[in-house]
Amino acid sequence: MSGRAHKIWLEVALNGGWGRDIQPRIPVSIDELIGEGIACARAGAAIVHFHAYDTEGRPSDDAGIYAAVIKGIRADVDAIVYPTIAFEGADRFSFVETLAHKGLLEWAALDTGSVNLSRFADIAIGKPGTVYNNEEAGMRRGLELARDHGFHPSYAIYEPGFVRLGAALHAAFPEVPQPIYRLMFSNGMAFGFPPERYALDAYRSLLAAEAPDAPMMIAGLDVDLSGLTPIAVAAGCHLRVGLEDAPLGCGRGNLEIVEEAVALIGKAPATAAEIRDALRRECRS
Repeated sequence: MSGRAHKIWLEVALNGGWGRDIQPRIPVSIDELIGEGIACARAGAAIVHFHAYDTEGRPSDDAGIYAAVIKGIRADVDAIVYPTIAFEGADRFSFVETLAHKGLLEWAALDTGSVNLSRFADIAIGKPGTVYNNEEAGMRRGLELARDHGFHPSYAIYEPGFVRLGAALHAAFPEVPQPIYRLMFSNGMAFGFPPERYALDAYRSLLAAEAPDAPMMIAGLDVDLSGLTPIAVAAGCHLRVGLEDAPLGCGRGNLEIVEEAVALIGKAPATAAEIRDALRRECRS
C-alpha cells in the first residue's frame, strides 16, 4: 500500500498515559476526550486513539470508560476510534476483548516487542527509565482477538525487530486483518531512531522485505515530526500526531496540532470511509 498513490491517513493520539503533570494539555475526562476527538476528526484526523482516565485523573483500564468515549465520538462523526492496551498485568487485552464483544473495535493497539523507555533528560541526572515488556504470549492473545473479532492490529514499532516479529506473527495468523505498522521515533527518548530521513529509509527497506505493501505510519513519543513529515508523505507514509506523541510539555492542543499536520500534508487527508476501503482492497490483493 505504501508505494501507491493514495490519500494520507491522519491519526490523532489524544493523550497517552503521561498524566497532566508531564503533558499538561491532555484531555482526561470522558467529556474532554469526546469533545477533542470530535473536533480533531472534523479537522481531518479520521483515526482517533486514546487512553482512559478515571475521575481522579489516573490512567484506567475500565472498559466502560473506553466504550463511552468510542460511542460518544462515533455518535457525532465517522471516525476509526481505538484504545490502548493495559501497560502491564496478567491480561493486558481484557478490556479490549470486552470492547470487541460489544462490536466497538475496528482497530486495536498491539506492540510486537519489548523496549527500554528512558528519557535523555532523566539519564543525565541518574533517573532510571522503565521497561515496556511485551511477551509473545500476549501478542498472540491480541492476534487471536483480532482474528476472532475482525479488527486491525495497530503495531507500534519501537525498534526494527518489532517489524520482523510482527510480520512473522501475522504470517502465523493469516486470518488476522492487515496490521498497520506505526513507526515510533523520538527526540527525547533513547529508543529506536530519531525522526531522520535515514531512519525512515531503513524502516521502509525493512518493511519492503518483511511486509510488502503493508500500510506504514510515522509516529513516536516525545517527538517533533515536522521535519520528517514532508519526506514521509512524499514516500506514501501515513501520519500520527497528537499530545501522546508530541514533545513533553507541549504548549499546543490536539486540535492545533491536527490543523498544523493537515497543512503539512498539503491536501485533505483520507476520510474514515476511504481508509476502510483502502484496507479492504489491500486485504483482497
